[in-house]
Amino acid sequence: MSIMDDTPVITWYKCKNCGKIQYSDHVRCLNCRNTTFDIIKSSGDCKLLTYTVLKAPPAEYQDKKAYALGVIEFSNGIRALGQITTTENLKIGMKLRPTWSKLTNNLDGQAVSGIMYEPVKVGVGKQPKKIEEKRKEWKEKTSIKQAETKEKFETPSKIPLKQVYIPEDIKNLNYFEDLGVPGDFPFVRGVYPTMYRGRLWTMRQYAGFADAAQTNERFKYLISEGQMGLSVAFDLPTQMGYNSDNPLSSGEVGRVGVTINSLKDFEVVFQDIPLDKVSTSMTINAPTVVLLAMYIAVGEKQGVSPDKLTGTVQNDILKEYVARGAYIFPPKPALRLTADVIEYCSKYLPRFNTISICGYHMREAGATAIQEMAFTLADGIAYAQEVLKRGINIDDFAPRLSFMFCTHRYFFEEVAKLRAARRLWAKIVKNRFKAKNPNSLMLRFHTQTAGGTLTAQQPEVNVVRVSIEALAAILGGTQSLHACGPDEALAIPTEESVRLSLRTQQVLAYEMGITDVVDPLGGSFYIEWLTSKLEEEALKYIQKIDELGGMPAAIERGYIQKEIAESAYLNQKRIESGDEKVIGVNIFQMDEPLKLNLFALDKETEIRAIESLNELKANRDETLVQEKLTQLKSIAESTENIMPIMIETVKSYATIQEICDVLREVFGVYKAPSPF
Repeated sequence: MSIMDDTPVITWYKCKNCGKIQYSDHVRCLNCRNTTFDIIKSSGDCKLLTYTVLKAPPAEYQDKKAYALGVIEFSNGIRALGQITTTENLKIGMKLRPTWSKLTNNLDGQAVSGIMYEPVKVGVGKQPKKIEEKRKEWKEKTSIKQAETKEKFETPSKIPLKQVYIPEDIKNLNYFEDLGVPGDFPFVRGVYPTMYRGRLWTMRQYAGFADAAQTNERFKYLISEGQMGLSVAFDLPTQMGYNSDNPLSSGEVGRVGVTINSLKDFEVVFQDIPLDKVSTSMTINAPTVVLLAMYIAVGEKQGVSPDKLTGTVQNDILKEYVARGAYIFPPKPALRLTADVIEYCSKYLPRFNTISICGYHMREAGATAIQEMAFTLADGIAYAQEVLKRGINIDDFAPRLSFMFCTHRYFFEEVAKLRAARRLWAKIVKNRFKAKNPNSLMLRFHTQTAGGTLTAQQPEVNVVRVSIEALAAILGGTQSLHACGPDEALAIPTEESVRLSLRTQQVLAYEMGITDVVDPLGGSFYIEWLTSKLEEEALKYIQKIDELGGMPAAIERGYIQKEIAESAYLNQKRIESGDEKVIGVNIFQMDEPLKLNLFALDKETEIRAIESLNELKANRDETLVQEKLTQLKSIAESTENIMPIMIETVKSYATIQEICDVLREVFGVYKAPSPF
């Protein structure tokens, strides 16, 4: 390599969004994908000084024009990873003075660490150009010889697709900034280094129906069949904070989940199930403070202290206003209760996930994969901001934030969505919230296969759909998974259906070899391109939400609701027109009677629940109940954390409606505006 006095002058740019400093050769920020910059260095005092070789080309390429990977040092003190051309024999550690360099990663003065990417055929300098020429030649020949089955190919998120993807499509992808290795920032390849080689995902089938005793029996059955964690479904009266004897509850008691009137019912639900040995997820939102307090109280009765409890509360109230509708209080006091749970658990339940920020329900309401990811992460930003207002450090609560996503029918988009969500969340927490703890940057999530893709027609075909959607979740790096039952388009699943769903997960885990390699689709030109494209489009939504004043403001203006409603409408039109094919619905239809044995709710459930409730009220200490409800009202009217008094209140056997009525009196009841 020649030594020259006239070394190149380097121009450095600072990203206006995240502040990252980088070389001018990039049209998009390597860190956050922003496209606007400030010039910070363009004078002659910034020159290439030395180049230390880290990776040398294979011996067979050393006599040709080749690339070597190493550390470039500049006269302004900045160090970067980069490539240089050379025709000389190189050794690792050799220091050179380069005549040309293409930078790939500004290190901001940090030493190089981690595993280096070994490019295939490192020495073929003109390979990308030749590959692009080959693609054009191939495309011309293909379009002449063979017609395609559709006029245009695109994902459900309206992302146009090429026939084939090549290295040119991911030429701006930086391995160290955009991929890396599992367990390292930006976590796109997985949040843990060994992923399923070290520990399988938690198989967490959603369950709960009728009364507490029947749900307890179902939980014990699932545990005996190999399920690793519990997931509690609550009936609508419980979700809305009403007792079983309320006229509004008539016909709904125990129908879509277990009915919980008081701590007495929770004690039965978890009878003979040691809470220090099992992880429990609870799909509860508006009255999260009540049900979590009950769970803590049950643990104490079992002799399990709060710091030993493991599990998750959904506690995601924002998505209720846009997708699910199970809200009680207006957004501002509802966010206060959400933050109370996060703050309390960060101090006293260190092993408990304080919130499960859900894209699942927005997806089921009609959102695209891009909207699901963007709106979910925007919710996460809003919750983090709410807790930070209390003076709590981001690293004190962010490691226990968790998420929930849906895996829908378009396989590759779903895998790429989960990978993109991890990378984007890691950048948000690092750059926006300045987190220092690597655990704060990890997006850990539960996945559920899509209920919206299940069909009442030919329901046995749902087994195939669920299996492939579950595979997408696993290849996307989920931490826990629920696989829907084939009968869930018609009723809540039977015991046989639940067992088949669990067996589906177990076959994927133990028989197919898909857990042997971490992120096995990583490096695919198509997957990496699609991952980056989804991240780019989701970031546009987040920036729009920021402009509107954040997620709560965007919800109040109806922006999120309108976006989801429009997407749902367009998707339904595609199905009805036949543009989107659904087996049994608009293609390959059959006219035959239903052969499944469906779940039938015990008609005596509501009667038994009301009788149990009446018995509770007749035997409890009414004076103590009223005393605690009065104290609860006082705390609700203050800014004090509500969790300590809530635990005392549920221990008095106050009912869920008595508690929520106190909160309704203090906070009011939310009435949703029409989005149209």
